[in-house]
Amino acid sequence: MKNVFIAGHNGMVGNAILKKLSINKDLNLITVNKENLNLLDQNCVKEFFSKNKIDQVYICAAKVGGIEANNIFPADFIHQNLCIESNIIHACHINNIKKILFLGSSCIYPRDSKQPIKEEYLLTGRLEKTNEPYAISKIAGIKLCESFNRQYNRDYRSIMPTNLYGPNDNFHETNSHVIPALLRRFHEAKQKKLKTVTVWGTGKPLREFLHVDDLADASIFVMNLEKNIIDKYIEPMQSHINVGTGVDCSIKLLTKKIAETVEFSGRIKWDTSKPDGTKRKLLDISLISKLGWEPSVSLDDGLKSTYQWYKNNVKNFRS
Repeated sequence: MKNVFIAGHNGMVGNAILKKLSINKDLNLITVNKENLNLLDQNCVKEFFSKNKIDQVYICAAKVGGIEANNIFPADFIHQNLCIESNIIHACHINNIKKILFLGSSCIYPRDSKQPIKEEYLLTGRLEKTNEPYAISKIAGIKLCESFNRQYNRDYRSIMPTNLYGPNDNFHETNSHVIPALLRRFHEAKQKKLKTVTVWGTGKPLREFLHVDDLADASIFVMNLEKNIIDKYIEPMQSHINVGTGVDCSIKLLTKKIAETVEFSGRIKWDTSKPDGTKRKLLDISLISKLGWEPSVSLDDGLKSTYQWYKNNVKNFRS
């Protein structure tokens, strides 16, 4: 029986992976809450790994947030994420855990990358300023995995998902990502019978969105691929794999879809004084497609199910 540790199991991604893995009765799933394991504390992490026999680790734990949160707390984003990934990866190494899956983010790529973005574009240009510290921490995580692979022959893998959404997302009114932020904003506007909802930016940027259940499926798929197959398709110093849908849409179209999903019939106003961020960010998913994986949740279906989950849990998002 394999012992599998999911770091960050209470988060959106970790929870989705936990649910999918729990179907497999040949796995012993190990989870621990923040109160019992501080991933920022190197000694605590070392002690945890030394006491538990672990075969595989999914690194889903991270400090995440939207544009505003990244702007306000840049030091927290880079410091906490560097600590989390460094502590876990090094503890895995010293305890002879050979298999890790590190989850990064598509924000690792240069702001002005050619579209769609190939894995090889990493470190070829300047990052988007609004989330540069977070992006650098995720790039460091990739390079940590690659470096342990090269020096110690580990099997530490990395995947880079596009913009995520789904159940257990962060629906905070000020520091959430675009889909949960808009779902909440339109829902509350409908409840209050408001005639107008204001949305940041111009609506022109193009974004790709991946349902978290698809990411969980891709994560398990990549983790379980035979090493000889992985080695056939990736290089030692370019080992990360993009995960997305291969399709993007404008923020304006997304906003329209969300308004329709929530059944908000009022007017949408665009606050062009707010930043748009990167103009376009579409991942090239040809590599993971060659490996044999593809997404299954459409954006329309994903928005409907996510909104239903939000309505069922709206009492938890009052602030």
